Amino acid sequence: MRQYVQVPTVEQEKAYDYNSAFEPRPCMCLGVCCCCAALRPRYKRLVDNIFPEDPKDGLVKADMEKLTFYAVSAPEKLDRIGAYLAERLSRDVVRHRYGYVLIAMEALDQLLMACHSQSIKPFVESFLHMVAKLLESGEPKLQVLGTNSFVKFANIEEDTPSYHRRYDFFVSRFSAMCHSCDHDPEIQTEIRIAGIRGIQGVVRKTVNDELRATIWEPQHMDKIVPSLLFNMQKIEDIDRIGPPSSPTGGEKEENPALLAENCFRELLGRATYGNMNNAVRPVFAHLDHHRLWDPNEFAVSCFKIIMYSIQAQYSHHVIQEILGHLDVRKRDSPRVRAGIIQVLLEAVAIAAKGSVGPTVLEVFNTLLKHLRISVDFELGDRRSSAGSATFSTSSKESDERIVQNAIIQTIGFFGSNLPDYQRSEIMMFIMGKVPVLGTTSQSLDTSHLGDLGTRRIQIMLLRSLLMVTSGYKATTITNALPPPFLDPLLSPSLMEDSELRQLVLEVLHNLIDRHDNRAKLRGIRIIPDVSDLKIKRDKISRQDVSFMKKHGQQLYRHIYLGCKEEDNVQKNFELLFTSLALTTIELANEEVVIDLIRLAIALQDIAIINEDNLPMFNRCGIMALVAAYLNFLSQMIAVPAFCQHVSKVIETRSLEASYFLPETIFKDKCNLPKSLEKHEKDLFFLTNKIAESLGGSGYSVERLSVPYVPQVTDEDRLSRRKSIVDTVSIQVDILPGNNTDDKVDNTEEITFEALKKAIDNNGLEEQEKEKRRLVIEKFQKAPFEEIAAQCETKANLLHDRLAQILELTIRPPPSPSGTMTITAGHAHYQSVPVYEMKFPDLCVY
Repeated sequence: MRQYVQVPTVEQEKAYDYNSAFEPRPCMCLGVCCCCAALRPRYKRLVDNIFPEDPKDGLVKADMEKLTFYAVSAPEKLDRIGAYLAERLSRDVVRHRYGYVLIAMEALDQLLMACHSQSIKPFVESFLHMVAKLLESGEPKLQVLGTNSFVKFANIEEDTPSYHRRYDFFVSRFSAMCHSCDHDPEIQTEIRIAGIRGIQGVVRKTVNDELRATIWEPQHMDKIVPSLLFNMQKIEDIDRIGPPSSPTGGEKEENPALLAENCFRELLGRATYGNMNNAVRPVFAHLDHHRLWDPNEFAVSCFKIIMYSIQAQYSHHVIQEILGHLDVRKRDSPRVRAGIIQVLLEAVAIAAKGSVGPTVLEVFNTLLKHLRISVDFELGDRRSSAGSATFSTSSKESDERIVQNAIIQTIGFFGSNLPDYQRSEIMMFIMGKVPVLGTTSQSLDTSHLGDLGTRRIQIMLLRSLLMVTSGYKATTITNALPPPFLDPLLSPSLMEDSELRQLVLEVLHNLIDRHDNRAKLRGIRIIPDVSDLKIKRDKISRQDVSFMKKHGQQLYRHIYLGCKEEDNVQKNFELLFTSLALTTIELANEEVVIDLIRLAIALQDIAIINEDNLPMFNRCGIMALVAAYLNFLSQMIAVPAFCQHVSKVIETRSLEASYFLPETIFKDKCNLPKSLEKHEKDLFFLTNKIAESLGGSGYSVERLSVPYVPQVTDEDRLSRRKSIVDTVSIQVDILPGNNTDDKVDNTEEITFEALKKAIDNNGLEEQEKEKRRLVIEKFQKAPFEEIAAQCETKANLLHDRLAQILELTIRPPPSPSGTMTITAGHAHYQSVPVYEMKFPDLCVY
């Protein structure tokens, strides 16, 4: 039976008086539950002991070591330790006892660094809860303290990842801290640095594990990337590119812009194939929102950082995103589009050195599309402001020119950095986009732009092609000028536009010149000694000889027709001279030399005979071109007699007719002659003397006696040229309704001498004999290619005339069901009422 001891009354009053200096004693079961500190769990007592009475004394290290040893020895108690610390910290934050808050966070950090076990995960949840409490407080010191603790936690490598843990709150809170606008600049900088370091910690904690990819979701990237870019805008040196620098520790911690840039580089460096686009798209949104495309220095700096930070095989993703954004902003102001294109240029310049991927043709196709859009905008502004010359309109046109130049520069730079096999494909691709008047097979639609817009597109595309072909070195001329590329390239050289012809010749120079001799031949002049130029050349290969046999006549023809244009200026003659000289250096064997001399003599005959009624400046310019080229050719083949004849003619011209030399005719003020018919033969290069001089050196000169006649091909019909025969046959012979007052009386006056010549048959017989002799000589000495080309030309001309006559005379009868007409690519049917139809007389009764 239990026995109870009676307790005195005085002792009952002191029952709950507890002295903390004494060790706890075992309580007697008195039937009363006593709540005292001695009965608290050990982990709570250990936690309480680390807090001093005065927070200024800091963490009690001895008790902290006891707590750490207890946590390591009993890891199952870690979650309770963390919960109790979180409880105390929350209470201290509310009561603004920041000293104890610092002690609690220091203890948490030490426990976190010391414990690496499976049981640490519940403790981490309590830890993150406490960090969140600190970040939510409005005190800057607590926010910085919470950030520092989170960064230490982020650097710990956990044995196994925790897939249920999410960092949405921390991403949002750290991003908000990056945009701090505190009135005190020092506090503002401190909070921004803490926010950037927090984002860097989140990135490091999450991106290493592919299964925990929540950080790459768009809702997180839309907060992280703009926050970093916002701080990077303050950077002073925006032109810093290349790999990340290695700043000192103090500079890295004190400069938010530099810290944000390093974090941005680290983020992009960890991006993979699947999440690259999510990391890049917020950059466009930030640049659009802050209007950073004009000026675009910061945008260029950002994308240089992006291209240098990502893995090389993902470069094409960035280029695709830029192209897509350019399509989205195609209706924006020209300067914005120009800024985006310049960013694309910088990205392409870096990507072209590595792997571009499958986006090569896509880049060019998109750029050419925007080139057409820019020309359309320019012409639209010009049409809308017709009759009112305003400053804003001229400014818009100049801005569109900036866009066009940026596109051309991007195309050229991208193409020039591609391998040769890809560059040849791009050359074919661009050439296929060039619209040719008179055809409907062009890939680039310019039907709504008109002639002026088509001309602008032609010039822009040829300028792009010029930049792509710059520096292109093909092993053989066949690789540089394949027939599918040569034919459309030479078509614009027949256009009645001097700038187009200049661009075509410059493209030819880039492709023909394989030894960089063009700079030495710049400018048309009489070269005293060609050996001083130190021209580089190799032996003509079999492939080049075969190319000249197949396509040589085509090149000669375009040079010949190019000299006959009335709008030629000095630059045209200079480029024609360079074309002849480069052909001589790169492609000339003995047969080609003879053909080039025949071409030069034919050009001289153009100036002397003047069947095309050329201006006197053009005639003298052609004479100067022939003199400069034959002087160059004679020194290149080094035949003394030929050189002597050329030098003698040039010397005579310098004394008697200096306007036949390039140094005189191309001056600003030059006295031109009234006619060339009265000049002596000593001023001209004579075929017989050239044949004599070359025949003694082993050249086959039989073909020199055959005048050069260019072949006529289908390209003439595409060039908007109209010969005299076309005009007369269409306007006089076919069209019956011309006004008789507008006709010119070209009938010859009938006199006695004219009748006498008509009756005299001896002269006609002699002319017929001379014609027969020339025909026989031509078929005996002319090359087969030239004879075949001339016969084909006559057949083509006859076929064209018959087609024109049949088209104008033979028309289908009207039909009540209607006739089909094609307008703008769409078929329309126009019905004809029966009562309006005209029937032949035999059908009417």
